[in-house]
Amino acid sequence: MKQPAICHLSIVPVRLEASDKSEIITQLLFGELVTIVELAKGKKNWCRIVTDYDNYEGWIDMRQVSHITAKEEKNYHAGHHAYCLDMVSNITNGDYFLTITMGATLPKFDGVTVQLAGKKYTFNGQAITIESQSPAVLQTSERIIKLARRYLFAPYLWGGRTPFGIDCSGFTQIVFKMSGIKLPRDASQQVEHGETIDFLEQVQPADLAFFDNDKGNIIHVGILLGDGKIIHASGQVRIDTIDHNGIYNEERKIYSHKLRVIKRFISSVELCN
Repeated sequence: MKQPAICHLSIVPVRLEASDKSEIITQLLFGELVTIVELAKGKKNWCRIVTDYDNYEGWIDMRQVSHITAKEEKNYHAGHHAYCLDMVSNITNGDYFLTITMGATLPKFDGVTVQLAGKKYTFNGQAITIESQSPAVLQTSERIIKLARRYLFAPYLWGGRTPFGIDCSGFTQIVFKMSGIKLPRDASQQVEHGETIDFLEQVQPADLAFFDNDKGNIIHVGILLGDGKIIHASGQVRIDTIDHNGIYNEERKIYSHKLRVIKRFISSVELCN
């Protein structure tokens, strides 16, 4: 089966298995589109989905998304969307308020109203419409770093994508999303894109640094700030020192992550699908 659906709630957990007890592997934010591809056998309300933005698969409670028609899905792709730039903001529909977070999608945003699954919402917060901005405006190191710094001290959460909890690759993905650069979900996928930078001396602010474990697997990613600094999600979104060996945690007096490779995305924008 293939049934399009859209997230109508603030934050929806996407799980590894069809159970509320299963680990969260990513999250859907308000306004994000998915395709339901399978219903869980013997488990009411659970379905396997593929996300529209990054082709990520997982299981959700289908009561936490709204089914839409093929025509509505087509209109969704044809319409202009904006992204919420407020750390937290309210979106209203009639008598109720819904809290959304930075990075949420605002389908068919006209500056005031948002249309989602047949409902009209009012949004008065800050937003950016990607289609209306040129890459020269959106895809700058200054903009990316400014957005990244807004997540400082957000707690680490495996699978998280919001200021209330975020993981390392969710952090890089959502920051670059709001700059019109599409990254895959996981660090091990993100490292396959971009332009390789051979030497630390050649890095520019907003380059991504990737780190591996003893087996050579990519397990971490962060955004370089320049001047030997990096912002990344480790315990919380924090700024640490980086050199040829990796990330040095001044508080703990240890290298917390071993540097593997640096990639540049501003001059080499690649899609993840």
